[in-house]
Amino acid sequence: MLSIAIPIAGVLLAFVLGDRYVRLVAFAMVPLELAITVTIVAAVPHSTGPLVYLLGAWPPPLGVALRADGLSAVMLAATAVVISAVAVYAGAEFSVTTTKARAPFVFWILLLAVWAALNAIFVGGDLFTLYVALELLTFAAVPLVSLDGRPETLRAAIRYLLFALLGSVLYLLGTALLYGLHATLDIVLLSHRIGAEPASLVAAALMTSGLLAKTALFPLHLWLPPAHAGAPAAASAILSGLVVKGSFFIIVRLWFQVMPGLPGFAATQLLAALAAAAIVFGSVLALRQERLKLLIAYSTLAQIGYLFLMFPLAFNGSGHLESGGALAGGLLQAASHATAKAAMFMAAGSIYAGLGHDRITGLGGIARVLPLSVLTFAFAGIALIGVQPSGASLAKDLLLQAAAERQQWWWVVVLQAGGVFTAAYVLLVLAHALAPPDKPVVLTGPAPRLRDVAALVLALCSLLLGLVPWEPYLPVPYISPPDLSGLGTLSKSLLPVLGGVVLAILLSPWPHPFASSVRWKVAIGALNRFRRGCCAFSSYVDRGNGVLCEWPAASTCLLMLALLFSVLMLVAA
Repeated sequence: MLSIAIPIAGVLLAFVLGDRYVRLVAFAMVPLELAITVTIVAAVPHSTGPLVYLLGAWPPPLGVALRADGLSAVMLAATAVVISAVAVYAGAEFSVTTTKARAPFVFWILLLAVWAALNAIFVGGDLFTLYVALELLTFAAVPLVSLDGRPETLRAAIRYLLFALLGSVLYLLGTALLYGLHATLDIVLLSHRIGAEPASLVAAALMTSGLLAKTALFPLHLWLPPAHAGAPAAASAILSGLVVKGSFFIIVRLWFQVMPGLPGFAATQLLAALAAAAIVFGSVLALRQERLKLLIAYSTLAQIGYLFLMFPLAFNGSGHLESGGALAGGLLQAASHATAKAAMFMAAGSIYAGLGHDRITGLGGIARVLPLSVLTFAFAGIALIGVQPSGASLAKDLLLQAAAERQQWWWVVVLQAGGVFTAAYVLLVLAHALAPPDKPVVLTGPAPRLRDVAALVLALCSLLLGLVPWEPYLPVPYISPPDLSGLGTLSKSLLPVLGGVVLAILLSPWPHPFASSVRWKVAIGALNRFRRGCCAFSSYVDRGNGVLCEWPAASTCLLMLALLFSVLMLVAA
């Protein structure tokens, strides 16, 4: 309860004290909330079951229960680490001395509100409480997009709000159906009562589709790129690293705990097929971006796909989703993505503040003048590629092991291809950043060391997550400890990198930083015809994205997915 109450108390106190003290209030709440999170994380392994708090001492179905289990503990910890780092990073940008007087006040209020909403989602024990928390998260996240008040950012915020509300309507329709059928929305009670009734399956399909819209899984990513294009770096770190995890976590609760026996094999395969499409589509679009921030935004679209690959791999032979290695891999991927992607956006923000722009082709020489920012981006990228001992590496191993056990080799191909695509856009940025500049690089603004250190620490957290003992919190099967000096580890790291180099050359339409060298001209001459074909393919993907990001196509996709999930679940029943 305190994990939700403390940030809300901070919001109310900030309103009372006003603009001058809002940052002090936020910085006072951060260590308190960290201490509460550490207490919960430490208590979960020593409990025989979930930690339960009954609001008003009324048990379900009359009352509301808050429950913290291992899944909750992992996400609570990841959220606390990311928001603490973002708060340190944003300390200089959103201070009371900022020229835009209201922006700092709004940012710190929204930061605490997002924290409270996410914690409520992670410990919420019934579907309506999750709905309320999800709406609080949406209404706190939307203004982060338009903090500067420019017309284009206001349009992006309204687009985000309206599409998120469409998802909310579908989710609420599903919860109403379930309540009408079973007279409760408590997760534990509902899991014992729910069956394969057509109305329950339709409700699950509606709720899943609505949550996918809020998570921005392909092709429901209408709001994601515009939201990141003009948002401040600290806001983008929160949106990409944390906000999309709220709706993803509710899908995990819904599919694994409320109805583990209902979705059916075909529905899980559809969900993962959307994930695979997101990985390819998002990665190709990332390679076509001129701006660093938009590249990271489209890489978020790709990385969101990784989160949903666990669903078919957790589907066992008896027709149930089991809490095994696939579930652990999905949650580890979520935590690793949260820390790495937030660090990436923070590094991009520092680069933009230093150069006055974030054009990828104009990053030459930036590694010399902003080494910590480039190092942060490199570490975060390496973590996302899945190099040991990162959290993404452990997550990938768990998912590959589950794929071998389920004999679903096609997801092995997707997992391996995802690492190559990730390496492609990470190496593309680093190649430009490490290239010699055409003229001396002059910084247009100061480069505060503290915020660069905060981003670097966050990237290192993602890079070292694989060394954390996860067994008390997640159903992690035994995997031999990583041998960081072995040939197997070296080959696992080098193959995605080499493949990424090839993809970056073939799919990126922008001039390569070493294009003037003789060796480059010889190498590219042999691939020129093939490269033209690949660039044509990526341009078609770009045009398709333009269609999908229009309201008619996005709304149609949302309704079609709700219908398709309903049909597949009804057929499986």
